[in-house]
Amino acid sequence: MIRAPFVFRETIATILADKSEYIGAAKSGMLAARQVLEAHIAGDPFFLTTFDPYEPDSDEVVILRMADATRKAGVGPMAAVAGVIAWSGVEAMVDAGAEFGVIDNGGDIALVCDRSVRVGVHAGEAVLSNRIAFVIPPQEKILGICTSSATVGPSLSFGIADAVSIFSRDVALADAWATSVCNQIRPDDQTVLERINPDEVIGGCAIMGETLVTWGNLPPLVLAVVDEQLISAGDRI
Repeated sequence: MIRAPFVFRETIATILADKSEYIGAAKSGMLAARQVLEAHIAGDPFFLTTFDPYEPDSDEVVILRMADATRKAGVGPMAAVAGVIAWSGVEAMVDAGAEFGVIDNGGDIALVCDRSVRVGVHAGEAVLSNRIAFVIPPQEKILGICTSSATVGPSLSFGIADAVSIFSRDVALADAWATSVCNQIRPDDQTVLERINPDEVIGGCAIMGETLVTWGNLPPLVLAVVDEQLISAGDRI
Protein backbone atom coordinates (compact mmCIF):
# COMPACT_ATOMS: atom_id res chain seq x y z
CA MET A 1 0.00 0.00 0.00
CA ILE A 2 1.20 3.51 -0.87
CA ARG A 3 0.69 6.42 1.53
CA ALA A 4 1.13 9.87 0.02
CA PRO A 5 0.51 13.41 1.24
CA PHE A 6 -1.44 16.02 -0.69
CA VAL A 7 -0.81 19.62 0.27
CA PHE A 8 -2.29 22.48 -1.71
CA ARG A 9 -2.82 25.79 0.04
CA GLU A 10 -5.18 25.10 2.97
CA THR A 11 -5.77 21.44 2.06
CA ILE A 12 -3.54 18.98 3.92
CA ALA A 13 -4.62 15.41 3.22
CA THR A 14 -3.29 11.86 3.14
CA ILE A 15 -3.99 9.42 0.30
CA LEU A 16 -3.83 5.62 0.52
CA ALA A 17 -3.78 3.53 -2.65
CA ASP A 18 -2.36 0.35 -4.16
CA LYS A 19 -0.85 1.99 -7.24
CA SER A 20 0.90 5.29 -7.90
CA GLU A 21 -1.46 6.05 -10.78
CA TYR A 22 -4.35 6.15 -8.30
CA ILE A 23 -2.41 8.57 -6.11
CA GLY A 24 -2.08 10.82 -9.14
CA ALA A 25 -5.79 10.52 -9.90
CA ALA A 26 -6.67 11.45 -6.31
CA LYS A 27 -4.48 14.54 -6.41
CA SER A 28 -5.96 15.62 -9.72
CA GLY A 29 -9.50 15.15 -8.41
CA MET A 30 -8.87 17.17 -5.26
CA LEU A 31 -7.06 19.90 -7.15
CA ALA A 32 -9.93 20.20 -9.64
CA ALA A 33 -12.45 20.47 -6.79
CA ARG A 34 -10.40 23.18 -5.11
CA GLN A 35 -10.11 25.15 -8.33
CA VAL A 36 -13.89 25.06 -8.78
CA LEU A 37 -14.40 26.14 -5.18
CA GLU A 38 -11.88 28.98 -5.32
CA ALA A 39 -13.34 30.29 -8.57
CA HIS A 40 -16.81 30.31 -7.04
CA ILE A 41 -15.68 32.06 -3.86
CA ALA A 42 -13.95 34.75 -5.92
CA GLY A 43 -17.32 35.72 -7.39
CA ASP A 44 -19.44 34.89 -4.34
CA PRO A 45 -17.49 35.62 -1.14
CA PHE A 46 -20.62 35.20 1.02
CA PHE A 47 -20.41 31.46 0.25
CA LEU A 48 -17.15 31.43 2.21
CA THR A 49 -18.27 33.36 5.27
CA THR A 50 -21.89 32.54 6.06
CA PHE A 51 -22.74 30.14 8.90
CA ASP A 52 -26.26 29.64 7.56
CA PRO A 53 -27.57 27.46 4.73
CA TYR A 54 -27.17 29.26 1.42
CA GLU A 55 -28.35 28.72 -2.15
CA PRO A 56 -25.52 29.64 -4.53
CA ASP A 57 -25.93 30.54 -8.18
CA SER A 58 -23.90 27.68 -9.64
CA ASP A 59 -24.27 24.49 -11.63
CA GLU A 60 -20.92 23.06 -10.47
CA VAL A 61 -21.26 19.67 -8.77
CA VAL A 62 -18.81 20.58 -5.98
CA ILE A 63 -20.73 23.74 -5.08
CA LEU A 64 -24.15 22.09 -5.31
CA ARG A 65 -23.06 19.17 -3.14
CA MET A 66 -21.84 21.54 -0.44
CA ALA A 67 -24.98 23.68 -0.56
CA ASP A 68 -27.36 20.71 -0.54
CA ALA A 69 -25.61 18.92 2.32
CA THR A 70 -25.32 21.96 4.55
CA ARG A 71 -28.92 23.01 3.92
CA LYS A 72 -30.05 19.65 5.28
CA ALA A 73 -27.77 19.94 8.31
CA GLY A 74 -28.55 23.60 8.97
CA VAL A 75 -25.01 24.96 8.68
CA GLY A 76 -23.04 27.15 6.27
CA PRO A 77 -21.73 25.66 3.00
CA MET A 78 -18.08 25.64 4.04
CA ALA A 79 -18.93 23.10 6.74
CA ALA A 80 -18.76 20.49 3.96
CA VAL A 81 -15.55 21.66 2.29
CA ALA A 82 -13.13 18.97 3.51
CA GLY A 83 -15.57 16.16 2.85
CA VAL A 84 -16.43 17.29 -0.66
CA ILE A 85 -12.76 17.62 -1.61
CA ALA A 86 -11.96 14.14 -0.27
CA TRP A 87 -15.03 12.82 -2.12
CA SER A 88 -13.83 14.34 -5.39
CA GLY A 89 -10.44 12.71 -4.95
CA VAL A 90 -11.80 9.23 -4.33
CA GLU A 91 -14.24 9.57 -7.22
CA ALA A 92 -11.26 10.26 -9.47
CA MET A 93 -9.52 7.17 -8.09
CA VAL A 94 -12.57 5.01 -8.84
CA ASP A 95 -12.81 6.47 -12.35
CA ALA A 96 -9.17 5.46 -12.85
CA GLY A 97 -10.01 1.87 -11.86
CA ALA A 98 -9.12 1.78 -8.16
CA GLU A 99 -10.88 -0.75 -5.95
CA PHE A 100 -9.05 0.52 -2.88
CA GLY A 101 -8.60 4.19 -2.09
CA VAL A 102 -8.70 6.29 1.06
CA ILE A 103 -8.40 10.05 1.43
CA ASP A 104 -8.16 11.50 4.92
CA ASN A 105 -8.67 15.25 4.77
CA GLY A 106 -8.13 16.14 8.41
CA GLY A 107 -10.48 13.54 9.82
CA ASP A 108 -12.95 13.88 6.95
CA ILE A 109 -12.52 10.61 5.10
CA ALA A 110 -13.78 9.26 1.80
CA LEU A 111 -12.99 5.68 0.87
CA VAL A 112 -13.63 2.63 -1.24
CA CYS A 113 -12.05 -0.65 -0.20
CA ASP A 114 -11.83 -4.25 -1.32
CA ARG A 115 -10.67 -5.28 2.18
CA SER A 116 -11.43 -4.39 5.78
CA VAL A 117 -10.03 -1.08 6.97
CA ARG A 118 -9.68 0.29 10.50
CA VAL A 119 -10.50 3.95 11.05
CA GLY A 120 -9.34 5.30 14.41
CA VAL A 121 -11.08 8.03 16.40
CA HIS A 122 -9.01 11.00 17.60
CA ALA A 123 -10.82 13.03 20.26
CA GLY A 124 -8.19 15.22 21.86
CA GLU A 125 -7.87 14.68 25.60
CA ALA A 126 -11.00 12.55 25.92
CA VAL A 127 -10.58 9.17 27.62
CA LEU A 128 -11.42 7.21 24.45
CA SER A 129 -9.23 9.28 22.14
CA ASN A 130 -6.89 7.10 20.03
CA ARG A 131 -8.14 3.99 21.86
CA ILE A 132 -11.00 2.90 19.60
CA ALA A 133 -11.43 2.29 15.89
CA PHE A 134 -14.19 1.36 13.49
CA VAL A 135 -13.68 -1.81 11.47
CA ILE A 136 -14.97 -0.90 8.01
CA PRO A 137 -15.92 -3.91 5.89
CA PRO A 138 -15.23 -3.90 2.13
CA GLN A 139 -17.06 -1.06 0.37
CA GLU A 140 -17.78 -1.18 -3.35
CA LYS A 141 -19.39 2.26 -3.19
CA ILE A 142 -17.79 5.38 -1.79
CA LEU A 143 -18.32 5.87 1.94
CA GLY A 144 -17.85 9.07 3.90
CA ILE A 145 -16.65 9.03 7.51
CA CYS A 146 -16.37 12.62 8.68
CA THR A 147 -15.42 13.92 12.11
CA SER A 148 -15.87 17.31 13.75
CA SER A 149 -14.46 18.44 17.09
CA ALA A 150 -14.94 21.39 19.40
CA THR A 151 -11.64 20.69 21.18
CA VAL A 152 -9.25 19.54 18.44
CA GLY A 153 -7.93 21.38 15.39
CA PRO A 154 -8.40 24.85 13.89
CA SER A 155 -12.01 24.59 12.73
CA LEU A 156 -14.60 26.85 14.35
CA SER A 157 -17.13 25.00 16.50
CA PHE A 158 -19.94 26.20 18.75
CA GLY A 159 -20.15 22.93 20.67
CA ILE A 160 -18.41 20.95 23.40
CA ALA A 161 -17.95 17.48 21.86
CA ASP A 162 -14.43 16.09 21.62
CA ALA A 163 -15.38 14.22 18.43
CA VAL A 164 -18.50 13.58 16.38
CA SER A 165 -18.16 11.07 13.53
CA ILE A 166 -20.86 10.62 10.89
CA PHE A 167 -21.14 7.86 8.26
CA SER A 168 -22.89 8.50 4.93
CA ARG A 169 -22.58 7.62 1.24
CA ASP A 170 -22.87 11.37 0.66
CA VAL A 171 -19.48 12.50 1.96
CA ALA A 172 -20.43 16.18 1.95
CA LEU A 173 -23.50 15.33 4.03
CA ALA A 174 -21.38 13.35 6.51
CA ASP A 175 -19.14 16.40 6.90
CA ALA A 176 -22.04 18.83 7.27
CA TRP A 177 -23.86 16.71 9.85
CA ALA A 178 -20.65 16.12 11.81
CA THR A 179 -20.35 19.90 12.18
CA SER A 180 -24.02 20.39 12.99
CA VAL A 181 -24.17 17.62 15.60
CA CYS A 182 -20.88 18.73 17.15
CA ASN A 183 -22.29 22.26 17.50
CA GLN A 184 -25.41 21.10 19.33
CA ILE A 185 -25.07 17.75 21.10
CA ARG A 186 -24.63 17.60 24.87
CA PRO A 187 -24.50 14.58 27.22
CA ASP A 188 -27.96 15.56 28.47
CA ASP A 189 -29.37 16.89 25.19
CA GLN A 190 -29.26 14.74 22.06
CA THR A 191 -32.33 16.15 20.31
CA VAL A 192 -30.23 17.19 17.29
CA LEU A 193 -30.06 13.50 16.34
CA GLU A 194 -33.83 13.51 15.75
CA ARG A 195 -33.32 15.79 12.74
CA ILE A 196 -31.01 13.40 10.88
CA ASN A 197 -32.64 11.49 8.03
CA PRO A 198 -31.74 7.79 8.50
CA ASP A 199 -32.20 7.25 4.76
CA GLU A 200 -29.26 9.61 4.13
CA VAL A 201 -27.01 9.01 7.13
CA ILE A 202 -25.91 5.50 8.09
CA GLY A 203 -25.03 6.33 11.68
CA GLY A 204 -22.67 8.18 13.94
CA CYS A 205 -20.99 8.50 17.31
CA ALA A 206 -20.15 11.36 19.65
CA ILE A 207 -17.46 11.47 22.31
CA MET A 208 -17.89 14.04 25.09
CA GLY A 209 -15.33 13.52 27.81
CA GLU A 210 -16.11 10.09 29.24
CA THR A 211 -19.46 9.86 27.43
CA LEU A 212 -19.87 7.85 24.21
CA VAL A 213 -23.13 8.16 22.26
CA THR A 214 -23.82 6.01 19.19
CA TRP A 215 -26.78 5.80 16.81
CA GLY A 216 -27.70 4.20 13.52
CA ASN A 217 -26.12 1.19 11.82
CA LEU A 218 -22.44 1.59 12.65
CA PRO A 219 -19.63 -0.82 11.77
CA PRO A 220 -18.04 -2.57 14.76
CA LEU A 221 -16.05 -0.50 17.26
CA VAL A 222 -12.95 -2.18 18.68
CA LEU A 223 -10.15 -1.28 21.04
CA ALA A 224 -7.18 0.03 19.09
CA VAL A 225 -3.98 2.02 19.35
CA VAL A 226 -4.20 5.00 16.99
CA ASP A 227 -0.96 6.65 15.86
CA GLU A 228 -1.47 10.44 16.07
CA GLN A 229 1.33 10.96 13.57
CA LEU A 230 -0.89 9.49 10.85
CA ILE A 231 -3.61 12.12 11.36
CA SER A 232 -3.91 14.66 8.53
CA ALA A 233 -4.32 18.36 9.31
CA GLY A 234 -7.22 18.79 6.90
CA ASP A 235 -8.83 21.62 4.97
CA ARG A 236 -8.61 25.07 6.52
CA ILE A 237 -10.27 27.30 3.93
